[in-house]
Amino acid sequence: MIEGNLLSFRIFIDKKGKVVTELSGLPENKINIVFKDEYTRSYIRTILREGHSKLDGLHAHLENQIGAL
Repeated sequence: MIEGNLLSFRIFIDKKGKVVTELSGLPENKINIVFKDEYTRSYIRTILREGHSKLDGLHAHLENQIGAL
């Protein structure tokens, strides 16, 4: 089995001591290139959509809260 990052969320402290959040993942336009089976592509799109629906808000919230400190 080959592994790859579909969606990731990180909270870390940079070299200057600043708290940083990072949200990254497989771009929508790469799904058809990486996954050949239509069922799998649909499954991956669902995972990404649901993950973003939860993590985008958290990412924005933390950026706003941390930026206000």
